[in-house]
Amino acid sequence: MRLRLLTLLALAAVLLAPGASFAQGAFVSPVPPMPPAFDTPPPPDPGVLLIAPGPVTLDLYRVTADIKDQVATTHVEQTFSNPGDRPVEATYFFPIPQDAAITEFNMVVDGQVVEGQLMGKEQARAIYEDIVRQQRDPALLEYVGRDLFQARIFPIPPGGQRTIELTYSQVLPKENSLVRYTYPLRVYPLLQVGRRPEYVQPIGQLAIRADIEATSPIKAIYSPTHSIAVTRDGEFKAVAGYEGSNVIPTSDFDLFYSVDEGEIGLSLLSYKPAGEDGYFLLLAAPNVDVNPEEVVARDVILVLDTSGSMDGAKIQQARQAALYVLDRLNPDDRFNIVTFSTGVRQFDRGPQPLSRLGDARAFVNDLTAAGGTDINRALLEAVAQVDPDRPAVIIFLTDGLPTEGEVNPERIVENVRQNAPDNAQVFSFGVGYDVNTVLLDTVSQENSGASAYVQPGQAIDEIVSGFYAKVATPVLSNLALDTGSVFVEDSFPYPLPDLFAGSQLVLAGRYRDGGPAVVTLTGDVNGNPREFRYDDLTFRSEGGDAFIARLWATRKVGYLLNEIGRASCRERVCSVV
Repeated sequence: MRLRLLTLLALAAVLLAPGASFAQGAFVSPVPPMPPAFDTPPPPDPGVLLIAPGPVTLDLYRVTADIKDQVATTHVEQTFSNPGDRPVEATYFFPIPQDAAITEFNMVVDGQVVEGQLMGKEQARAIYEDIVRQQRDPALLEYVGRDLFQARIFPIPPGGQRTIELTYSQVLPKENSLVRYTYPLRVYPLLQVGRRPEYVQPIGQLAIRADIEATSPIKAIYSPTHSIAVTRDGEFKAVAGYEGSNVIPTSDFDLFYSVDEGEIGLSLLSYKPAGEDGYFLLLAAPNVDVNPEEVVARDVILVLDTSGSMDGAKIQQARQAALYVLDRLNPDDRFNIVTFSTGVRQFDRGPQPLSRLGDARAFVNDLTAAGGTDINRALLEAVAQVDPDRPAVIIFLTDGLPTEGEVNPERIVENVRQNAPDNAQVFSFGVGYDVNTVLLDTVSQENSGASAYVQPGQAIDEIVSGFYAKVATPVLSNLALDTGSVFVEDSFPYPLPDLFAGSQLVLAGRYRDGGPAVVTLTGDVNGNPREFRYDDLTFRSEGGDAFIARLWATRKVGYLLNEIGRASCRERVCSVV
C-alpha cells in the first residue's frame, strides 16, 4: 500500500515569464542587484520583469473545495493583471496532485476558453528539474514523478487581466478517524537566481472555502495553519473558510475534520451511466481489536544511511528515529541495525534479542556520517537477514541517490525482487530533494510496505516515530472483499494491500448491475482470520457523480504504468545480465 505520509496530495502552481517564476500561489519576479537601501531599482534587463513596481500581479486567488464523504473536488481560480506599460507573455504550469483526476483546465482570455496541455511524468520531470537548475524554485522537486498541465498565457496587455480556472478531484487521506485536506500555499520569500534576488509579491485577495458533507455526524473541524471560520448546518454539513488581503503565504493550508464512524467505518460511492457498467469507490476502515497476548513476534531491521550528506542535523535525527523504534519493540521481537555509506556495517550478524538493546543504543549513538551511498548492498544485506519463519519489517532511511556499488535503480529493484522473502515488508523514508522516489516507491510497493518523504527542515525522527506507532500494532493482512450479489471487476489497487492501524482501504472498480449489496471484508490478524460485514449498502442502478469514473481511470492508468515500468525494468536487466 502506497502511503505518502505527511506529503500526500500536495499541489503547486508555477507561473513562469521570461526571467520570472510563480511559486505555489504567489508571483515571484527577479530583479537586478539593487543598492543596499533598495530605494529605486535600476532599469530592468530586457525581458526581465520587476516586482516593485511589478508588471504582473496576482489579484485574486480563490480555492473552493467540495468535500463529500472523503472525496474532494477542488476548484481553483487565479486572476493575473499587468499594470505595466508593455505586454507580458508567460507559461502556466500546474503539477497534478497524486491520485487526482483533472476534470477541467480552462484559461479565460477575453471571454474565450483556452485548453491546457497534459504532459506525462517524464516530460514533466525535465521541466521541473530545468526550473530547479535555474535555482528558481527547488521545492518543485517534490512534484517529480507527477503529471503536469501546461498552458501558454497569451500576452497580457498593459492594464489587462487573465483568469485561469481548473478543477480536480481526489480521495482525501484519513488516519485515526481524521480526514485531512491540504492545499499547498507555502512560498519562499527570498530566493536566489544567479546573482539576482527574487521578491515575492503579495496576493491581492486570497479566499479558501471548504464545504464538508458526510453520511456520519461531523465532529471536530480545525486548521493548524490558518484562522478559519466554521459554520455548521446540522450534524452532517459544515463550511470552513479563510480570507486574507495582501497575503504572502508562509505555510500550506491544512484542514482536518473527524466523523463519528460508530462500528461501521465504511463509505461506498457509485456512478452508473445509462446502459453502461458502473464505477464505484469504496473506503473501509474496520476496527481491528488485538489482544495483547496474541501479538506475534517479529524481526525489525533498521537500515540507516550514514553517507557524508547525512552529516549534521540529519544524522542526529536518524539516531533519534532509531532509538525510538528500539525503545518500542515488543518483548519477543528481535532486531538488527544496518548502516551504509561507501560500505555496509552491521550491529551484529543477524537479528538479536532485546537483551542486546543496551549495546544497540550505544551503537546508534556512535554513528557518524561519511562516504558515498551504496543502497543496493544495504538492501541486500537487510533482506538476507530475514528469517522465513518470522514476520520481518525493514525500515530503510536515506537522503540520497545510489552512488556506490550498483547505481542503476532498475537493477537495484530487480536485485531486491529476486532476494527478498515473501514475509519481508520494506518501508522507505526519503529525506530531502535528492532521493530517487521511483526507486523507493517500487521497492516498498513490491514488498508490502509504504514510502514517505521528508522535506528539509522536517523532523525525520517525528515522521519515522509517527509511522512506527501505527505499524507497531498488527496489521490486517491477506485481505479479500466480497460484494455479495453485485458483480465487481477491474478494481484497483490489485492485489488488496495490508491495512495498518489507523489506515483504511481505498478501492476503485467497475460493477455490472446495481442494487443492494452486503459487503464482507476478510483478513488475518496475527494469523487469525477476521471478518467485517457491512450491511445495507447500495450500488446505484443509474446516475451518481461522474468524477468517480475519472478517479477509477486515474488508478487504472497508474497501475498499468507501474506494470509497464516493472516489465521494462525486468527486460533491461535480463538483457544486461
